[in-house]
Amino acid sequence: MAGQATLRSATVAGLVRPASDPDVTGRHRVLPVASPLGVLLPGGGLRRGTTVAAGGLPEGGLPAGGALGGSSALVLALIAEASRAGSWCALVGIPTFGAVAAADAGIALDRLALVPNPGPEWAAVVAALIDGIDVVVTAVPGGVPAAIASRLAARARQRGCVLVPYGRWDGADVTLQVVRSAWEGLGEGHGRLRQRRVTIVARGRGAAARPKEITVWMPGAAGQPVVAIVDVEPPTRTAARRATLTLIR
Repeated sequence: MAGQATLRSATVAGLVRPASDPDVTGRHRVLPVASPLGVLLPGGGLRRGTTVAAGGLPEGGLPAGGALGGSSALVLALIAEASRAGSWCALVGIPTFGAVAAADAGIALDRLALVPNPGPEWAAVVAALIDGIDVVVTAVPGGVPAAIASRLAARARQRGCVLVPYGRWDGADVTLQVVRSAWEGLGEGHGRLRQRRVTIVARGRGAAARPKEITVWMPGAAGQPVVAIVDVEPPTRTAARRATLTLIR
């Protein structure tokens, strides 16, 4: 199978550190994310063994030509920092997420496994990748039985992998959802698209039980996937007044 073949070839080459390897010091239990996105996640990053669902597929599926919407850009931005820090990542079942889109988001291509068409054995492919990849992003086929979703989440928890379903996934530790997205840069009949203002809401359980909402530029200046926090606020607008943060570089 495509996913298993990818994993075998990488492992034989000695390139993949199995996610189940013991981490004696605990230094790598939380994989880094771009600092603005860390506001949304317990521990400020991607905690090994957790399931972090990101957005959902646009209605009607992915757009022709691979144009990235707010949710798909979020997925790539979410894993870019871990990739640059040395983690292996896999993208499964998302044919329009190719090398160009990944590189534009800042993902290290030499530590990226692409499985655009996992075939009918989707669950087996994802399970095989979980056994040896640090972060596995997978499109969620329609009608995934709850039992299969639970088994994959349990496998990720056991192996120390971060499972990132792209689409609806009941029972995720954290769910990130783009609720608003607007491009800026165009005037009245002139100009060009420069950056997008994206509002993301995080909901979850345990340490992530309290909902959070941020608005970021994505991409920001110089094409960075996430450049600065515009604001942070609770999803309920009736809560205390908005706190404004500026990311200083």
